[in-house]
Amino acid sequence: MAQILGSDVRKLVLACEAGMGSSVLLVTQLRQRLAGTEVEVGHTAVSRIPADADLVVVHRGLEATARDVAPDKVVVAFDMFLGDPAVDRVVEAIKEGTPIEG
Repeated sequence: MAQILGSDVRKLVLACEAGMGSSVLLVTQLRQRLAGTEVEVGHTAVSRIPADADLVVVHRGLEATARDVAPDKVVVAFDMFLGDPAVDRVVEAIKEGTPIEG
């Protein structure tokens, strides 16, 4: 399993099925929660994960696809678009500079 320090994350990408929809709510929430950090929060279709992403956050149903598309990236899967503990851990690790595994 890949790992990155939260302090090394510069670009976090939320990957979803088509690059729009309910995941926009989570992107907005992540941008608000990470305001004041140096992290850029982006949004993309899972088939188009950019090469410069440091961290990929994806719904569990798309986790395998994200790992296939971006095998060298840290991929964190979540189950709920709002209030998911996995997302909370990512935000906390970025703010504290601690490891993120995925």
